Amino acid sequence: MKITVQDFLSKKQTRQKITMITAYDYPFARIVDEAGIDVILVGDSLAMVVQGLDNTLSATMDEMIYHAKMVSRASKNSIVIGDMPYLSYQVSLEDAVRNGGRFLKEAGAQAVKLEGGREVAGQIKAMTRSEILVMAHIGLTPQALHRMGGYKVQGRTEEAAKRLMEDAKILQDSGAFSLLLEAIPAELAAAITEELTIPTIGIGAGPHCDGQVLVIHDLLGLFEGFAPRFVKKYANLKDDAIIALRQYKEEVEKGIFPGKEHSF
Repeated sequence: MKITVQDFLSKKQTRQKITMITAYDYPFARIVDEAGIDVILVGDSLAMVVQGLDNTLSATMDEMIYHAKMVSRASKNSIVIGDMPYLSYQVSLEDAVRNGGRFLKEAGAQAVKLEGGREVAGQIKAMTRSEILVMAHIGLTPQALHRMGGYKVQGRTEEAAKRLMEDAKILQDSGAFSLLLEAIPAELAAAITEELTIPTIGIGAGPHCDGQVLVIHDLLGLFEGFAPRFVKKYANLKDDAIIALRQYKEEVEKGIFPGKEHSF
């Protein structure tokens, strides 16, 4: 049965942890869905782990819609959330509503995610008025990597922590149905989680958030790029794939494959 956003929200009240993983295509989304993960995020991280770029800034709306369509087609149970790419919502409220609506109308997603604090409160209000559910995202926001000076932990000082707490409350009041906290101290994430009535999802924000998210390529050991401290590898599928491919190469070269059982 398809999980709804209402199910997602009720997990905070019943203190059930929420599971969230990125996926970008049909095969991986099917695997994630069958594993019983609550939420699939079609992240703009695809620019890095799928396209091989250095950051997420180059992802376009058309690319995000293309990938979100595949994921939505595969998902029978998980909620699908589309990640709003850079410049798809910052320029105007009209852009935010139009592009957010594309994820629902064209790609079949149930909600969207966007980055930023109080500065995107207007966009969230406009989108929720248009029946677009929004997950907000504060802390380390990759689309702001140049301003932040790279991928650094946020909220370490008292002033920065206070601002993040204020942002969290503003985003909740603006209509966000949940809040992703990235790369902030665990104590601060716990305080924000306790303060809000909407669920928090952590990535590098400690164990006290209402749920957790990881990039699937990191979790499965498929990505060779920068691996943050908060990443845990649950498998090394790259190594398994290389072993399988080398065996295939050897069997073809030696005439072992295809055998009689693989021939007509």
